[in-house]
Amino acid sequence: MSAIAFFDLDLTLLRVNAGKLWVRSEYRRGRITRLQAARAGVWIAAYHLGYDKMESVLLDAIATLAGQTEEQLRADSYAFFLREVAHQVRPGARPVIEEHRAAGDSIALLTSSSLYLCEPVQQALAIPHALCNRFELRDGRFTGKPELPLCFGAGKLTYARRLAERLGADLKDCSFYTDSWSDLPVLDAVGRPVAVHPDPRLARVAKERGWQTAAW
Repeated sequence: MSAIAFFDLDLTLLRVNAGKLWVRSEYRRGRITRLQAARAGVWIAAYHLGYDKMESVLLDAIATLAGQTEEQLRADSYAFFLREVAHQVRPGARPVIEEHRAAGDSIALLTSSSLYLCEPVQQALAIPHALCNRFELRDGRFTGKPELPLCFGAGKLTYARRLAERLGADLKDCSFYTDSWSDLPVLDAVGRPVAVHPDPRLARVAKERGWQTAAW
């Protein structure tokens, strides 16, 4: 039976939070105001603190895309990846991906990041599947609404189960690599949970449950 290796993106495969870099980049380029940058900083801090109402925070962030074209966001995201993110892949990440590939496992991103950041990461790391947040479109422009469910918390488990079913995999044969306590629903479901540079709460849970930890 096939298995899947799921990888979180920010602070797992990447040594940085790409969302934070995106906000700084947009502010430097004059595309967002100081107030918008500060508000986004609060969103990102809330995510790292495991804020219980994070779904509403994500919805607020996605709403700011209303009216923008998909073509422009895809182009901006690719340029941003090359400029700010491509060199931020953790050194230990690539060997782990290749070990799973050599073992015949499917490889998938499982992240709260957007499709438009995932696409260049997929190209750079030859990752065929991206389970991530996608946004509703109308006539090539974003409506400000996400495709549901959000790929966050328990929503990530929904996406992982869907891919496992499609590929004929049992989650108990699968691995998940992440830094975040918010990913506990998936970590609990897979047979091989790995805490990579875990945040403090995940580090405690991993120690209590005897999960593997990794530094890449």
